[in-house]
Amino acid sequence: MKRLHAWAELLRLPALFTVPGDGLAGAAAVAARPDRRTALAVGCSLCLYEAGMALNDWADRAEDAVERPHRPLPSGRVRPAAALAAACALTAAGLALAARAGRPALAVAVPLAATVWSYDLALKRTPAGPGAMAAARGLDLLLGAAATRGHVRPALPSAALLATHTLAVTGVSRQETRDGTPLAPLAALAATATLTRLLPGAPGRDRPSPVLPHFLTTALVLGYASATARPYLHAALNPSPPLTQRAVGAGIRATIPLQAALAARAGAGATALGTAALTALARRFSKRVSVT
Repeated sequence: MKRLHAWAELLRLPALFTVPGDGLAGAAAVAARPDRRTALAVGCSLCLYEAGMALNDWADRAEDAVERPHRPLPSGRVRPAAALAAACALTAAGLALAARAGRPALAVAVPLAATVWSYDLALKRTPAGPGAMAAARGLDLLLGAAATRGHVRPALPSAALLATHTLAVTGVSRQETRDGTPLAPLAALAATATLTRLLPGAPGRDRPSPVLPHFLTTALVLGYASATARPYLHAALNPSPPLTQRAVGAGIRATIPLQAALAARAGAGATALGTAALTALARRFSKRVSVT
């Protein structure tokens, strides 16, 4: 049981609930119902996400030995070689699932996997780090679009909005182990405000259909804003590690209502509600295993 819990910590399992909405929002953005290929894309996303988690701790094992000795690798509960092997196996499994979803999906999954590995091994501590993480989330949404319909152009606006949120959260996370400055959480707060304003009134194909009441999109957007605004504000007023970590966790979980809002504004009401339901699961399991 302790071994399983150690792997759950390593892979940050509660964060998995933030992944399916990427592919589902991508399918909604190209005006398609989720199908078998969408499910394969989601499976690929889950594998690549967890590969990134395992690789992240493997790459950070020396730093974690000083700043986070309780983490699975520095505490000795998981061997570094096992974490690296898991990252390789999960990456291979993800690409295999993408290949089964079709050539367009694989064409997106390959750069997505490359972005994940580049972030963890080289870009994380560079100025390009937040951008790489944002690109990974955007590509993940496009993966759902590519797998479901074979093209991604209509999904580019949704991918850009999701990437903007991820960029803001990643910026805050860079100071979660030390006292930082208010700038990153203030920037994240501004990003949340911008997204809250842009999402309900998206032009063209992203406008909610007559079947889907406009208030559903608005409600989901407000849920997204309320999930992040207070933690970001607290972290800005007191950028200490505990409050910053709380803000990062809130930002990660808020990805779910954002994905749901993206699906809702594309007219996919059932997909939006199904995605939003994952929020409760993410919150519940976050009480047992940290998402950061």
